[in-house]
Amino acid sequence: MSTAIQTIEPDDEPTVTNPHPPVRSAEPSRPASGATANATLGDAEAGLAGIFRESAHPVVLFVLYLFRIAAIATYILCGFFTDNYVVSTVIVVVLLAMDFWNCRNVAGRTLVGLRFWNQVDENGESYWIFESRDPSRPANPVDSRMFWTALYVFPALWLGLFFVSLLKFNLSFIPIVVLALVFNVTNVIGFTYADRDAKKRWADNVVSSNWSMAGLGGQMLTGVVKNSVGRVFRS
Repeated sequence: MSTAIQTIEPDDEPTVTNPHPPVRSAEPSRPASGATANATLGDAEAGLAGIFRESAHPVVLFVLYLFRIAAIATYILCGFFTDNYVVSTVIVVVLLAMDFWNCRNVAGRTLVGLRFWNQVDENGESYWIFESRDPSRPANPVDSRMFWTALYVFPALWLGLFFVSLLKFNLSFIPIVVLALVFNVTNVIGFTYADRDAKKRWADNVVSSNWSMAGLGGQMLTGVVKNSVGRVFRS
């Protein structure tokens, strides 16, 4: 917050000078707290509106944060509204499952062009499959930044809630936090490896295309040299 410093101009000199002029104490001007709070709130709203305005898929981005915030908010505030442990657990688990499915199948594919899943072959061996968008169609920078922020920030929040539950000896809610960590960490690992796989394939394609161009250029150069040498000997 910037504070404006104002200089008080001196008054006109009086006709009769007083060797001991009275000293006036001036209180510094203070900004109104309400105006400052409104300005801060306006900046926050403008920032959120700017993010959704610059996003290429604002609805998908909103739903991604909605599920994640709703799961944490329900876990923290469920004790204030109901004493039924089963109902609170079911609501949080449903929100976590919806967030996991949405992040893996909708938000990741739409916002950053990445998708992953686990598949089991006929021999019973499981392996990961990564899907990525064409590098010629880069993701929106706002969507990409907000997606990766949500992907890494919310597992850290759940990890903090896990330690809080341990310190408060609230052992009945620890399984919910562990389930939330499993869902969130699985998405972190899957999308991190999918991103690395996409970058690796893009680099391999660039190298192979460069080698192809080099091979084509070498063939053309070899053909030109052969034709030139043949013309010299024929002459």
